[in-house]
Amino acid sequence: MRDQFIIPEGGPYFLTHSTGPLTVRGLKYLRDSYLTPWTEKGGNVWPEWLVIIDRFRAGLGKLFVGEADDFCPQQNVSSGLTKYLLSLPGRKGPIKVLMHGHAFPSMGFVVQALRSAGHELVLIPGQLPASDINVWAEHLTDDIGAVLITHVHSNTGAVSPVKEIAATARAKDVRTLVDVAQSNGIMPINLKDWNADAVFGSCVKWLSGGPGAGWMWVNPERADDLTPIDVGWFSHEDPFEFDIHNFRYAGSAKKFWGGTPSIAPYALALGGVETILEIGIDKMRAHNLELMQTVLPDRNFSQNGGTICFDADDRAEALSAKLTAENAFFDRRDNTLRLSLHITNTAEEAQMLRDLLVRD
Repeated sequence: MRDQFIIPEGGPYFLTHSTGPLTVRGLKYLRDSYLTPWTEKGGNVWPEWLVIIDRFRAGLGKLFVGEADDFCPQQNVSSGLTKYLLSLPGRKGPIKVLMHGHAFPSMGFVVQALRSAGHELVLIPGQLPASDINVWAEHLTDDIGAVLITHVHSNTGAVSPVKEIAATARAKDVRTLVDVAQSNGIMPINLKDWNADAVFGSCVKWLSGGPGAGWMWVNPERADDLTPIDVGWFSHEDPFEFDIHNFRYAGSAKKFWGGTPSIAPYALALGGVETILEIGIDKMRAHNLELMQTVLPDRNFSQNGGTICFDADDRAEALSAKLTAENAFFDRRDNTLRLSLHITNTAEEAQMLRDLLVRD
C-alpha cells in the first residue's frame, strides 16, 4: 500500500496531520484528466473537467455515507464556514457561535470577522475536556444559535462526541456545524448518523489531496432556508442559462459553489479519495491505532485522532533535535510534538519513535 503514495525522500514521514503525501493516482489524474485534455481540447475541455468534480463528490459520498448532491467543493474549511454562516436566515439579536477553546483558530477568526454581520464567538474554556458531552451541554445555553464542533483537535488529538453534541443542539434548535479537517481520511465518519446541519472538510491532510480541495456537506433536510450571498453562476439551478435577470439557487449543496470552479486541486484530491476508498478507512484506522499503541503502549488511543500529540515538556528541544537527526518529517506546537502514523508508516518506524519518546 505504501507504493500508492509518493513519500518524500529522507527519514520517516510523520506529517500527514499537516500535509498528506501525494498519491500516485492523484498525480496521474492531474496529468491524464486535467492537463492532457486541456492541451488537446482547449476551451472545449470543460465538460470533461466537470466530470472530475462529479467523481470527487461521489467519492466523498461513498467515504462518508452521504449523497453526492449534498457535497459542494470549497477552497478550504474556513471558506465553507463563512458561506454557511452568511446564508443563515435572519433572527433577532446576534447569532452566537459556540466553539471549544482548542478549535483551530482559523474557524474562530471567521466568526470574529463576521461581527458586523451579527455573529459573536463564544468559547468553551480550553481547560475543559472537548471529549465530554456534559461540557458541551452545559455551554449550549438558550442564547446560542450555532455550534461549531471540531471532530479532532489538532494540538491535542482529542475527539469530540459529534453525534451526542448534535442531538443535544438539535433539541435546542441550534445549528450544528462540524470541522473534520483532522479526521476525514483516517477516522470512520457517517454523516447520516451524525445528522449535523453542515460539515466542513479538507483534502490536504489525511485524504492526501493537497491544498485547494476543500468541501462542505449540507444536510438536505435543513437546507431550504439557506440563502448564500457569496454566489456565482455555478450556484445557479441551471448555470448555462445565462439570464442575468433570473437567478435561482441550485436545489442542492451546489448553491454554495460560487463562480467558475477550480479543477486541478480536485483532480489531485480525487486520486486521494479513491486511494483511501480502495484501501478502506477501517483498515487505515486499525493500522493507525496499532502503530500509535506501539509508540505509547500505556496510552488509550480509542478516543484520539490519527496523530500523537506528545507533551515533551522540558525534553522538547532535545527530542526535536533527535527527530531532525533522523531526517524525520514532523512538527511541534510549543512543547508538543505532533507525529502522525499513516498507512504509509511501518512498525519499525513506530518502534523508533517508542525508543525515542518513552523513558525507561
